[in-house]
Amino acid sequence: MPPEQTVNPLMQFVPLIFIFFIFYFIVIKPQKGKQEAFKKMIADLKKNDEVVTTGGIHGTIINVKDKTVIVRIDDNVKIEVDKEAIASINKVNKSQD
Repeated sequence: MPPEQTVNPLMQFVPLIFIFFIFYFIVIKPQKGKQEAFKKMIADLKKNDEVVTTGGIHGTIINVKDKTVIVRIDDNVKIEVDKEAIASINKVNKSQD
């Protein structure tokens, strides 16, 4: 009868650690990069930026406050939205005007 082989307990954790590293580089690290880019975009908001909110409203920033911005969406129509509600800043080529 052959002797029983015992598996090193550390070797049982190697696949689990390997899966964690793959998960980190595929999911966690890219998400952290997106969060940093979003924070930078929010910090860089300024007057006359053309923005789109998470609700799909397009407008131009006319005033920046601590936690909110005032967005003009049409002539004489202004709304105040949280900075975190800004989904993107539209890059407009000013040389075409």
